Amino acid sequence: MTIAAAVTAPTSAPVHVAPRHATPAVVQPRAAPRRDPSPLNPNTTPAQALRSASPAGGSSSSSAAATDGGARAHIANLDKVLGKPPQVPRPHAAASSKRDGEGQEPLNVRHGLLNALNLSFFVPMPGMRARTAADEHMSPRSLMHMQQLLSADSPRASPRCTIAPRWRSLHGEGGWEGLLDPLDSDLRRELLRYGDFVQAAYQAFHSLPTASARHRGLMLPDRSYRPTRSLFATSALSMPPWAKRPNTPEWLTQQSNWVGYVAVCESEREVARMGRRDIAIVLRGTATCLEWAENLRASLVPLDGDSSDGADNMPGAEEPKVARGFLSLYKTAGEKVKSLSDEVMEEVRRLMDKYKGEELSITIVGHSLGAALALLVADEVATSIPDAPPVAVVSFGGPKVGNAAFVDRLASSGKVNVLRIVNAGDVVTKVPGVAPRLPHKKEQYQHVGAELRIDSKNSPCLRPDAGPACRHDLEAYLHLIDGFTGTGRPFRHDARRSVIRLLQLQRGNVKKEYVNRARELGVDPAAPADVGRSMAYGNCAVASPS
Repeated sequence: MTIAAAVTAPTSAPVHVAPRHATPAVVQPRAAPRRDPSPLNPNTTPAQALRSASPAGGSSSSSAAATDGGARAHIANLDKVLGKPPQVPRPHAAASSKRDGEGQEPLNVRHGLLNALNLSFFVPMPGMRARTAADEHMSPRSLMHMQQLLSADSPRASPRCTIAPRWRSLHGEGGWEGLLDPLDSDLRRELLRYGDFVQAAYQAFHSLPTASARHRGLMLPDRSYRPTRSLFATSALSMPPWAKRPNTPEWLTQQSNWVGYVAVCESEREVARMGRRDIAIVLRGTATCLEWAENLRASLVPLDGDSSDGADNMPGAEEPKVARGFLSLYKTAGEKVKSLSDEVMEEVRRLMDKYKGEELSITIVGHSLGAALALLVADEVATSIPDAPPVAVVSFGGPKVGNAAFVDRLASSGKVNVLRIVNAGDVVTKVPGVAPRLPHKKEQYQHVGAELRIDSKNSPCLRPDAGPACRHDLEAYLHLIDGFTGTGRPFRHDARRSVIRLLQLQRGNVKKEYVNRARELGVDPAAPADVGRSMAYGNCAVASPS
């Protein structure tokens, strides 16, 4: 066949060419490859992790369980290595988890603090359960408040502003007029700092009650201050042999005990912020049997020494007098230590001579028995040191100390200002002298100074029927001061002081729901208070509450 014939010959399968005006056929797109979620993704549900980990064509239940266990173990190991907090699951992930029949996670696994405290009432958040009616009576007013009350891992500090221009008014010049109700924010910071100084004294004493080493390993919450001398108080009483028990600790019955310390601000930056160099004299409350016995010796005696049992009769009514037991602890010297009076006066004179020419102030702070001794220290400083700097006494739950003549003596000195912080219902603030005035008694105990009155009923954490021990507890005082704004006003919504130590010391007086939430967060209210952790929390509270 010729080439022309081959070209012109018909083919067995003719090719049909579509006309140019015809619509081309629609090409179906290729299906996207299936991508299962990674089992290492924390937002992946267990069911999705199983599907992604299963081999093609299906697998046995035993292999699926092994794969799921391996994925879970791998995720847990990654969390430990990376140290990252678990993420809150996305809404669709939670929904798919319910569809797959998975149960909800334990409360403290993923949502931690916020979910445990039922904050969904204030700010809706993913994964948070609804608030129940049983929680209404124990929750604070705002998210920030609730977060701070039980947050101890990352307390946020607000900066302290300078108080140099007004330090004298904050230190008591003018009797704190206009600063107490409503409570001035700068004054609140100062009160919390001095209160934590007393808390440090308690912790130092109970950690080593029989030690006599200098400062007893004292940890001050404010590192701007340095302790310069330890103080000891000696009782004039002694424990009778029949009252001693074989298993009684020695410090409970010994006559001389560590009662506090003197500290001075050595940070030049803090001195500039405060406008002066502050000398702090810190005294703890009653801790031993003999100190309790001295508290019960409530007869009035002259300041210049002991008197007979009838020294508080009418002929000496105009003479300044104080409780016999307090004066005994203040003036009695021990076998190996000087009296509290001698120790304090020597150290104050030494520091005044060391920092001569500088602007100085003396702040004497105490709780309970320490508050009573603080008034005796202030009186002696004002009367025995002519060029003494301004003296302020901060009394937490202090009892009455002396008669009206003693009150007039402090007021007329012109150097001493006293601020009494009183929790409503604290019995100690009403003694001695709670009995009605007798006809043959002209003089009675009287309080001295300005008063800042707080109330445990205003706390969102404490039970309204909190017992006497809670109403007198120093940590409860500091908790209430941190939240106090004014009489008749609600608890401060942005209070920053942690309540973990309050839970550990007064768990029986903390609202039950609050204790349960704390346990869910891993805080054991029955555990003894950790000194180191408590001081760390206190440092943040001292430095910053606003």
